[in-house]
Amino acid sequence: MTEPATWDPAADAESALDSALAVVGMSGRFPGAPDLDAYWTNLRDGVCSIADFTEAELLADGAEPSEVRGPDHVPAKGYLADADRFDAELFGFHRTEAAALDPQHRLLLQTAWAALEDAGHDPLAAPTRTGVYVGGSPTEHMLAAHTDRRLAASIGAMQIRTLTDREFLAPWISYRLGLEGPSLTVQTACSTSLTAVHLAAQALLLGECDTALAGGVSVDTVRKQGYVHYEGGIFSSDGRCRPFDERAGGTVPGSGVGVVVLRRLADALADGDPIRAVLRGSALTNDGATKVGFTAPGVEQQTAAIVEAWSAAGLAPSAAQYVETHGTATELGDRIELAAATEAFRGDGQGVGAETPAGTGTRIGIGSVKSNIGHLDAAAGVASLIKAVLMLEHATLAPTVNVTGPHPELGLDASPFRVVDRAAPWPSPAAGPRRAGVSSLGIGGTNVHVVLEEAPPRPGTTDAAAPRRTEILPLSARTESALAALAGRLATALRAPGAPSLADTAHTLRTGRTPMDVRAYVLASDTEEAAERLTALAEGRSPYAAQGSPDEAGLRGLGELWLKGGTVLWPAGPAGARRVSLPTYPFAGESFGALTLARRTEDAQDAPAPAAPGDDLTRAVSELLAEALGLEGPAGPETTYFAAGGDSLTAVHLVGRLRDDFGIDVPITLFLEELTLHELADRIVESKETGEDSLDALLSEFEAE
Repeated sequence: MTEPATWDPAADAESALDSALAVVGMSGRFPGAPDLDAYWTNLRDGVCSIADFTEAELLADGAEPSEVRGPDHVPAKGYLADADRFDAELFGFHRTEAAALDPQHRLLLQTAWAALEDAGHDPLAAPTRTGVYVGGSPTEHMLAAHTDRRLAASIGAMQIRTLTDREFLAPWISYRLGLEGPSLTVQTACSTSLTAVHLAAQALLLGECDTALAGGVSVDTVRKQGYVHYEGGIFSSDGRCRPFDERAGGTVPGSGVGVVVLRRLADALADGDPIRAVLRGSALTNDGATKVGFTAPGVEQQTAAIVEAWSAAGLAPSAAQYVETHGTATELGDRIELAAATEAFRGDGQGVGAETPAGTGTRIGIGSVKSNIGHLDAAAGVASLIKAVLMLEHATLAPTVNVTGPHPELGLDASPFRVVDRAAPWPSPAAGPRRAGVSSLGIGGTNVHVVLEEAPPRPGTTDAAAPRRTEILPLSARTESALAALAGRLATALRAPGAPSLADTAHTLRTGRTPMDVRAYVLASDTEEAAERLTALAEGRSPYAAQGSPDEAGLRGLGELWLKGGTVLWPAGPAGARRVSLPTYPFAGESFGALTLARRTEDAQDAPAPAAPGDDLTRAVSELLAEALGLEGPAGPETTYFAAGGDSLTAVHLVGRLRDDFGIDVPITLFLEELTLHELADRIVESKETGEDSLDALLSEFEAE
């Protein structure tokens, strides 16, 4: 009997360069987890983050009393806290736009920013040819916005569409972050976000882009809201999701958002990117008509997706030690998914009940994150993918919660699988790296499977190996509180086991962050000293007092220039310094709420009546400008239309409002002039006598283009 081959990381990575991709960055917010550190802690510790609401909480958030008190109402959900908060100014939205912008758009913008930072890249200076592949779910906010006549009168129907429709999830990211690769909004129901990952992977392999953001978001409402259980429906009767369990009775809805940053593995290795995992292959199929109904799953094409993904990876399905399943805990869904996965492994020569490769005597672990956070609809796949990446990084299998034993009708004992029901170390296989599959299945039949493996070992820049050298760590944020939070998080990260070296940390902060107005810096010669001074900064104490040695004078000069808002040419890092994953920007914007259908009855009024001529008309026009631009008070004497956040789409809306409300036909070119808002209001009133059919002319120009 021959001995199993040992894993040669260098040779394996080299052989995978042509088709393998690297997950170089990730960010997400999930129920019970404002960031991925909290997400991993909850997963590892077997925490169920599905919230149980009190009747008072539900009623306070607008629920109907008759529904809440109904016998089949279940007051539970994978609830995403603070889903209505948004750092609008950072992304260039004025208050009116930010309030109209769907919470899904807000969350996805911030998560895309954080994912790029996690990859060690300045979000506003991302690599060229960066593509965006994302999707989302239907939302209450979008439905309410499209039926709100007052809002339409305020900002215009076209603005409402672009600010709320799922169609514009990807383009807003590309626009606000200046990303010039392909920009696709993907929709395949529950498998949306993993489909987005597959499409991004294909685009990278075809050379359509060199970096890609992929993922999804699902926030049907920001309110605390339960659901009604129907016998035979997909939702659980008790507010808990128990995949593959003897008590399985359905899933639980949830909200969340996740984005991963992908690059070709060869490029990531060459550029010194932080590699969190390797994506070896993926596949996409549809059940077609080979199932009992449109919403039912099918075995044949689920099996095909698994086999094709592992074939694309150049591996057999049996090379997996773990599979993160779709796992909804519905009777039909779990049974068909397990049958399809079993068929994929049986076709691989495993045989029913066979052991995993290399005779380990251990069945392949399976699990489903829906037991922890609920079913996130369009964001379900990326939640599963990020879970699998975190398990690979930590070499730990996270448990599926709320399970007591396998469902007797699933035949788990006769399959190659076992449900992972407790946290356990993930041992390194005798041959090759740790590998996992991830499945996501969409209503309508779109099946996706992705093959992951752990990142190849890479030597980093270590403080012990490098000559002792003082480094400057620049930090910036929009507010003092955000800067303090960022400093505190960075100090914690530098104290954690396996913390990045000081040289890599400094290199990442100097090259991979967007400079903002509120600034600070820290000088340090090792990570311990850096953590101490960052803690001082976070606590409002001066981090500079002890920094007085002569050799630091030049760095202090750069630091002072940084504090004054100057553009700094930072010193080059030591040889071998590379980007590393560090805490990302601590978004904590204000609440912009969300529109709800329950409030629509208050809004059934027409637009305000036209104002009288003269000073009253000038005042009314000024108020209209302020309303459309989201200004809370009078505009400053020097504030121009564009400085106040105006754009061409708002100008089109204003031209229509001025015509409809005041009978004023304004030339669209008036908004392109460098006029203060006071001057603009005066010119609009003056144009009442000389109007030009500018809106029709502009629309004709658009059609001609």
